[in-house]
Amino acid sequence: MNIWFIIIAVMVLSFIVQHMLQSRFNKYSKVGLPSGMSGAEVAQKMLHDHGIYDVKVVPTNGMLTDHFNPQTKTVALSEGVYMSRSVAAAAVAAHECGHAVQHAQAYPWLGLRSRLVPMVNIGSRLGQVVLFIGLALLAAGSGTTVAWIGLALYAATTVFALVTLPVEFDASRRGLELLDR
Repeated sequence: MNIWFIIIAVMVLSFIVQHMLQSRFNKYSKVGLPSGMSGAEVAQKMLHDHGIYDVKVVPTNGMLTDHFNPQTKTVALSEGVYMSRSVAAAAVAAHECGHAVQHAQAYPWLGLRSRLVPMVNIGSRLGQVVLFIGLALLAAGSGTTVAWIGLALYAATTVFALVTLPVEFDASRRGLELLDR
């Protein structure tokens, strides 16, 4: 199989997924939350409803940079989520708090994902460098093996994403339960 086909296919698929996510967020950012709560208030309520009082909800820079950090025990909500009173903000805040609930309840898939993060970070950084070196060598007439090694290292991030799907689906399920209430 041609390595260029694989690279282009992965890039196109990544773009499509990112575009869909951004479009949905933009659409539901215009829909007000019936309760009138902000993303930060939704997050705080979800944490307290689950008996979690040692996790702080903090603002963070960027757009859709929301995350839960178990080391600092923080739910960081991006500028478009923290103060917003939209359905999109509530959904993102609830999802991120779903991760905090997973952590508090020792959800096994979250533990596995946490153990894989350091390895995947190294693989994704090295993968990009090795892939570009391999592509440069490929353009010069050699480097096929280097390009394939780079692609394999970079593909580890895709495998990581697949392994962590249960974590993301469960966090969303937990968030939706709160929003339904």
